[in-house]
Amino acid sequence: MCGRYVMSKATGDLLSHFEAREVEGSPPPPSWNVAPTQDVPIIAERLDEDSVDRRLLIARWGLVPSWAKDIKIGSRLINARSESILDKPSFRRAAFKRRALVPAEGYYEWQKTEDGTKIPNYLYSEKDDVLAFAGLYEFWPDPALPEDDPHRWLLSCTVLTTTAHDSLGHVHDRAPVIIPPSMYARWLDPDTTDRDKVQEILDAIPEPVLTPRVVTDRVNSVRNNGPELIEPAP
Repeated sequence: MCGRYVMSKATGDLLSHFEAREVEGSPPPPSWNVAPTQDVPIIAERLDEDSVDRRLLIARWGLVPSWAKDIKIGSRLINARSESILDKPSFRRAAFKRRALVPAEGYYEWQKTEDGTKIPNYLYSEKDDVLAFAGLYEFWPDPALPEDDPHRWLLSCTVLTTTAHDSLGHVHDRAPVIIPPSMYARWLDPDTTDRDKVQEILDAIPEPVLTPRVVTDRVNSVRNNGPELIEPAP
């Protein structure tokens, strides 16, 4: 799964890396301990008249389906199993129409030991300083607010996960799906709404090459933040 990650890059750097044209919303501050229900940057494409417009949007981490009765469901939908997103009611519509990239520099996972303790690991790429988690996003109308209220629509997102490959399976059996730069446009393409074509993209995503690093258990608390969290544990 993916329950915490790092995103400390400046908004301008993300716009440049993902070739996005503009920002919608107020970007959150840099964080070395991004947690569920917090606001996070995502990259999405929309059809604007006859052209495709790639933008950086600010979304709440934890997908709230449009049909949800309240926002609380989002805390249970921070991740979506890539093997079932085309069938699950919570994710199906977004998988066909609202795919996104969730920028990250790396993520945390807790490795269980034989004595029951959990060792925090920071997983990152030695080659790429920005990763792109495969994500989905959704708009939810808050029934407590009037239709003309500018805050009525909540934008939320989820991170796709898959079975961890051999080199990372010892840390955790699930890992976020990571889209390589060569597949950004294909994953985001708003014209791709056919089930079989979306499945083809999922099947074509290669396994990432990531390095695990044992880090301090200070990352266990969301109250702790700062670059020291990703340094090797003493």
